[in-house]
Amino acid sequence: MTSYIRTITVDCADPYTLGRWWSTVLDRRLGDDDFPGDPEVILLAPDGAGTDVLFIQVPEGKSVKNRLHLDLEPTDCTRDEEVQRVLALGATQVADQRRPDGSGWVVLADPEGNEFCVLRSAAERAG
Repeated sequence: MTSYIRTITVDCADPYTLGRWWSTVLDRRLGDDDFPGDPEVILLAPDGAGTDVLFIQVPEGKSVKNRLHLDLEPTDCTRDEEVQRVLALGATQVADQRRPDGSGWVVLADPEGNEFCVLRSAAERAG
C-alpha cells in the first residue's frame, strides 16, 4: 500500500487573505465555500487529483523558521522572472542562494512570514 499527500496545511492568522495571495501565486482557485473571516480556506488542485493547500487560522504567530516549506518551479518563465513576479505580489526576499553557474534558488517569505523557495524552471535546468 502507498499514500500520497492530499493536502498541505498552513497555519496562519488570516486564512482568506493568505489563501487569496497564494491563489494568485499558484494560479489556483479558492474553494467555493470560502469567504473573508473563514477560519479555513482551501486552494484546490487544478486537476482535482493533486495536492490541495489548506490555510487554517491559529491564534499564535509564526516565531521560528518553517519546519516544512514549498519549493516553487516556474512553468512559463525563468526563476528570476518568477522571483520578481512574486516579490511584486508582496513576498519578501529572505536569502539568495543563486550561484554564478545559474544553479541555486531564492528564499522568499509570504505576507505572514512563511518561507518558500523559487527554483530554476525545467527549461533553465535543461539548458
